[in-house]
Amino acid sequence: MSENRTVLAWLAARTERIDLGSAILQIPARRPTMTAMTAATLDNLSGGRFRLGLGVSGPQVAEGWYGVPFGKPLERTREYVEIVRKALRYERVRHDGAHFRLPLPGGPGKALPLAVPPVREHIPLYLASLGPKNLELTGEIADGWLGLFFSAEHGGEALARIRAGRAKIGETLAGFDVVTTVPLAVDPDWRRAADHARPYVAGFVGGAGSRERNFYRDLVARMGYEAAADEVRERYLTMDYAGAMAAIPVEFLDATSLLGPKERIADGMRALAEAGVTTLAVSPTHDDPAADKAALRCAAEALELAGVGD
Repeated sequence: MSENRTVLAWLAARTERIDLGSAILQIPARRPTMTAMTAATLDNLSGGRFRLGLGVSGPQVAEGWYGVPFGKPLERTREYVEIVRKALRYERVRHDGAHFRLPLPGGPGKALPLAVPPVREHIPLYLASLGPKNLELTGEIADGWLGLFFSAEHGGEALARIRAGRAKIGETLAGFDVVTTVPLAVDPDWRRAADHARPYVAGFVGGAGSRERNFYRDLVARMGYEAAADEVRERYLTMDYAGAMAAIPVEFLDATSLLGPKERIADGMRALAEAGVTTLAVSPTHDDPAADKAALRCAAEALELAGVGD
């Protein structure tokens, strides 16, 4: 576990132009009004460059690390976002829901506003979501989506769910930010590059959950790799990490990562843009910091070569 608010504050003090995003502040970790205070503070520190990313996490983290029940995550997320938005609009916050009640009835508490409002009237709010119902909720209540393991071939299914959520509020995907985080590995041989991404993928598919419930495993299964996903999970949970990494199909790695030389990475960026991705987050997966920095420079050059984005 790590605390990204501290890192974001540090970055806000040392940058001037780039936007700063919390991908992600975990919903079980803090009360919604605390999240609103954090967002307003970071928006002030950055001069209006903050983007708020939220995610419901999973039952192991919610109940094991934070001691918060995980049940009814969609309902909890909806209420959480409602409260955060009320606070960031500088309203006196009142909410009477199944998961949050502000103020508590029968006590001395009263509805309060933020002490310091954010710089902007509207801070962009993103949700990290994987399952079909959560994707639809994201389209309905968020300004953007934080996706993972998005592929040009299968991404249309996720976007269709988000589009259905947008339709509920009379909106389309126009102006909605589709963000995906993509493992990045640079090498003249793309298959050799794929091996660098194996630990990253195995950690999610095999380790981010239990044998009974792993949302990343479920996503990979929906993409047509159910047998492989089950093997990765089983090997990872029995501490056969090398076996778990080896069990990841290279075709899946290629579909959901940016691998190979600059030209091939540029081709992958074009495919993602054509599939509907509007913001690309790359996660270098090399073994040392110097190689990761070189990979980021290569990605910047590939983006220019691809001719997409800013």
